[in-house]
Amino acid sequence: MDTAVLLESFSDFKQDKNIDRVTLMTIVEEVFRGVFIKKYGTDENFDIIVNAEKGDLEIWKNRTIVDDGGVEDVDFEIQLSDALKVEPDFEIGEDFPEQVFMKDFDRRSILTLKQNLALKIKEYDNNIICEKYSSRIGEMISGDVHHIRRREIILIDDQDNELILSKEDQIPSDFFRKGDNIRGVIESVELIGTKPSIILSRTSPSFLEKLFEQEIPEVFDGLITIKKVVRIPGEKAKVSVDSYDDRIDPVGACVGMKGSRIHGIVRELRNENIDVINFTENTQLLINRSLSPAKISSVKIDNDNKKVDVYMNADQVSLAIGKGGYNIGLASRLTGYEIDVYRDEEGFEDDVDIKEFSDEIEEWIIDALKSIGCDTAKSVLSIEAEELVKRTDLQIETIKEVIEILKKELR
Repeated sequence: MDTAVLLESFSDFKQDKNIDRVTLMTIVEEVFRGVFIKKYGTDENFDIIVNAEKGDLEIWKNRTIVDDGGVEDVDFEIQLSDALKVEPDFEIGEDFPEQVFMKDFDRRSILTLKQNLALKIKEYDNNIICEKYSSRIGEMISGDVHHIRRREIILIDDQDNELILSKEDQIPSDFFRKGDNIRGVIESVELIGTKPSIILSRTSPSFLEKLFEQEIPEVFDGLITIKKVVRIPGEKAKVSVDSYDDRIDPVGACVGMKGSRIHGIVRELRNENIDVINFTENTQLLINRSLSPAKISSVKIDNDNKKVDVYMNADQVSLAIGKGGYNIGLASRLTGYEIDVYRDEEGFEDDVDIKEFSDEIEEWIIDALKSIGCDTAKSVLSIEAEELVKRTDLQIETIKEVIEILKKELR
């Protein structure tokens, strides 16, 4: 087998992987030098001449000419009398070049050459994939489900590359079958060993941002700017938007008539509740908007410590906090301020802390009510039973029992 035949055996692979001839020849030279180093301990006395245009190469081995009988290593030295048989002008100390052909390699060396060449080409291809996808981090991409594992899903994109969607990067209520097409954003790219690992995310705020770009033309065209996105995946999200064109209502454009535009995004996010908020540089106004639908009475802002005290009527506290504290938590992340909510004192002189009912109401029920801002008897009674069920996930029977207990105390 000569070098041309060896290179030809990789032509199909080269075409499939889009590796240009110059790169292939560079890889071939590197592989040959690796074999020389392994066999001889060095590649310094070998010249490899690459002809990228013709797609071939020549290998020359250089041995030092020494006195007759002075040869210590036949791989690196040749005696003068043998050198003079080839060229009568040779002198002691000169290099004696001789071409090396594939037939001069033993079977094991040829096998090693072919294996290493395949590995090097694969490694090159993996590096190219890694670089290409690294430049696309944050972009939306889709792939078909190829394999479902316990902790991750393997997707195949339109270029036959593997994408990984881990359990942590899936929305909690996500459920997929083999063959399903899944959208996500490229979260990270890294080489694990020599294999590129392309990680997708459906829980990243940038995924929601990219969905807005795809579904809302004004966002895609830049007429509406997304200032910030915060999410609790699968539960709730808040998106602040702005427009430099006074003729455009950014919130209305994003939501659409009767929610027509945002419905598709909500479905993609498994019914994640999305609040779209008009961005403003006015901190107080932004806090008011971020705590919607709660109505705020007054606000005290501590800019130095990035803290805000918000006061409102008792029936608004649970709205501000939201189910599981999601609303106030996202409002804090959106505004960059730690928000504390307080009830207006008026009308609560005869109120009773809900913890005082711990002998009649189980602690886990009290904790559920406190998590939505209902920490007094009157704050619980100010909300309809059905609304309390929605916000706490408690059973209606449980809520009715609690209400009866509290009403007896406040008669």
